[in-house]
Amino acid sequence: MKKSIIIKSKIEAMEQLKVSPFRKEIRKTEPHKHNSYFEIIYLQAGSGTHTIDHTEFPIALPTIFFVRKEQVHHWDITDVPEGYVLLLKKGFIEKSLDSELKILLSKLSRFNCIHLRETNSIDILFGLLTSEKDFIVTEGILKALLAKILIVAKPLPIDKNKTHDVLTSFRELLNQTSDLYNNVAHYAEMLHTTPQNLNAICRKTLNQSSAEVIAEHIINEAKRQLIYTESSVSEIAYSLNFNDTSHFVKYFKRNTGVTPQIFRNT
Repeated sequence: MKKSIIIKSKIEAMEQLKVSPFRKEIRKTEPHKHNSYFEIIYLQAGSGTHTIDHTEFPIALPTIFFVRKEQVHHWDITDVPEGYVLLLKKGFIEKSLDSELKILLSKLSRFNCIHLRETNSIDILFGLLTSEKDFIVTEGILKALLAKILIVAKPLPIDKNKTHDVLTSFRELLNQTSDLYNNVAHYAEMLHTTPQNLNAICRKTLNQSSAEVIAEHIINEAKRQLIYTESSVSEIAYSLNFNDTSHFVKYFKRNTGVTPQIFRNT
């Protein structure tokens, strides 16, 4: 019998944004998700791994993880962690009249993990958010934080040279690109391998075809845009390289059981 995914909440129902220090006692957690908020996790100390969906990320400091509300994640931390956790509900963004804040959030929400070149300002901004209660001030600090993260971000590199690590490179390529294609041959060429070899690696390691792995990322990106942007379904279909909106709607429903519009309104 398939186990159901644990759903955890670390924020009160009426809260729209919460920032607190990362709990030092966190070590290993079971796979779970938080279905009511977007989570930004900043780590300045600690070691181990953080798995988001099916991708395992080493904790290479300093680093920031982004966990969207539909994603499943878990920790395997081997040293004392230090940092901050920011929980952000959709209601906070809807209340904000600052369009630039929404654009910044949309840009960052496509990442799962990024490294930082420097952290002085990041430390200060997270610290300010832990105690600030005024909405306007909080909105301004949050905007400054998101902008600063983008400025000092170093996206994870893609290693295409190790043939034994094709799967990791494949998943990192899918994680980092905003130009997704439902085409196995496209990614096989970028990874300097054949579609047949890429498919064999995916089946052996994940018990999924390479097409299924791509579909998983396309659907996750579609969900991200439906939740965190105001783009129309047609615009999202175009951004995901679907030539026809109706094809995208059928593809989304086939993989999720609901149409994009129903998912957005849920």
